[in-house]
Amino acid sequence: MNTAQHTSADSPTQKVRWSVFLRDVLICSLGAYGGPEAHMSVFLDQMVTRKQYLSEADLVELIALCSILPGPTSTQTIVSIGYKMGGPLLALATMLVWALPVLIVMTILSFLYQFLVHMDISFSVLRFIGPMAVGFIITAAYRIGRKVVHDLTTGLLMICSAVITYFLRAPWIFPVVLASGGVVTIILSRERDMWNKVRLNPPWIYLGVFAFLAVGGIIASVVFSGKHIQLFESFYRYGYLVFGGGQVVVPVMYSELVEVRRYMTSQEFLTGYGLVQGLPGPMFSFAAYAGGLAARGSSPLYQVLGAAVGGIGIFLPGLLLIYFVYPVWERLKQIRAVQAALRGIGAVAGGLIAVAAVILMQHSGFYMEYIVATVVTVVILSTRKVPAPLIVAAALAAGFII
Repeated sequence: MNTAQHTSADSPTQKVRWSVFLRDVLICSLGAYGGPEAHMSVFLDQMVTRKQYLSEADLVELIALCSILPGPTSTQTIVSIGYKMGGPLLALATMLVWALPVLIVMTILSFLYQFLVHMDISFSVLRFIGPMAVGFIITAAYRIGRKVVHDLTTGLLMICSAVITYFLRAPWIFPVVLASGGVVTIILSRERDMWNKVRLNPPWIYLGVFAFLAVGGIIASVVFSGKHIQLFESFYRYGYLVFGGGQVVVPVMYSELVEVRRYMTSQEFLTGYGLVQGLPGPMFSFAAYAGGLAARGSSPLYQVLGAAVGGIGIFLPGLLLIYFVYPVWERLKQIRAVQAALRGIGAVAGGLIAVAAVILMQHSGFYMEYIVATVVTVVILSTRKVPAPLIVAAALAAGFII
C-alpha cells in the first residue's frame, strides 16, 4: 500500500504516497541533531517549507500538544504528522523509520563499548554539531514567531515563556507554561459561546492498552525476576513519566540503572550518552544502548533482546498516547475556546523554541568558530535550497578538517 487518505475537520481529503512521505521522515531522522527543539526546526524545514504536508500553524499546534504529553516530544510530533497524513498505520511506519536507524546503531554500540574506549575516540570532531543545531533553532524560532505572534498578548506570552523557561528548566514547567498560555488567551478572548459542544469518540482501546502495560509491567516485575521483564517495566515507566525528551529522561535512567541496579558503570553510561549526542534521531534511542549493556553477559541474542526491550519499552507509551489523543484533538479544535487557547499555546511554544537556542549556545560556548558556524547555518537555511542532511554532513566534515 503506497497511498493513504487523510480526513480532518478543517481540511479536504488528501492522497499521500507512503513511500515518498516515509523517505521525507528518514531525511528528518538523518538531519535531526540537538534534541527536541532542534528536531522541530528540521520538521519545519522538511515537512512544512519543502513538502508542505502541513502548515506552520499546524506544526506549532502539534508541538504544543506533544509538549503537554509525557514522552519523547519530537517523536510524538512526527508520529502525529504521520497520523494526520495516513492514520494509525502510517503513524506506526513513521515511528519505525524515524527511530529504527539510530536504535540499530545504539544496539551495535552496546557491543562495541570496550572497543571505543580502547581506541580513545575523541568527540571533538562533533564540536560544530551544537552550533549548527543553534542555527536550526534560530531559524525555526523566527519562522514560527512570525506565525504565532498576532498581537500584544501573544507577543508578551512568547517573551514571558522564554524568560520563565530560561531560569526554570524543571520538566514540569513546560506543560504548566503551555497550559497557562492557553488559559490567558481564553480569558482575554471576547468571543461568545466559547464552549460550543462537539461530538467526541475517543479510541479508548489505546488508553486501555497504555494503562494495562503500565500496571501489568509493575506487577510482572514484582512477581517475576527475569531481567528482560525488569527492563521492560523500567523503560516503559521512563516513557510515560518524563516530559521534554531525552535530555530529561537520561538523568532518571542514570539514577536507576547505574546507582541503584548497577547494570553498568558510570563511565559506560556517560560514554553512551556522549555517543547518542553525536548521532541523528531521537535521544530516547539511548534506551537501546542501556538495555543492551544491562542484558550483557549471557549471549549476543540475549543482549540484542535487551536492547530491543529497552527501545520498544521507552517509545511505546508515547505512541499509544498519540493514538488516543490525536483523533480527539482533531475534534477538540472545533471548540471555540480551544481555538482561542491555541493562540496562547502557540505563542508559548514559540518562546520555548527561542530560548532553546540561547541555552544550547551557552552549552556550546561563545567561541568565534562556533558563532561563525551558527551564522553560516542560518544563512544557508534562509535560502531554503540546501537539505538538512547536507548541512549536518558539512558540520561533521568541518570538525574533521579544521
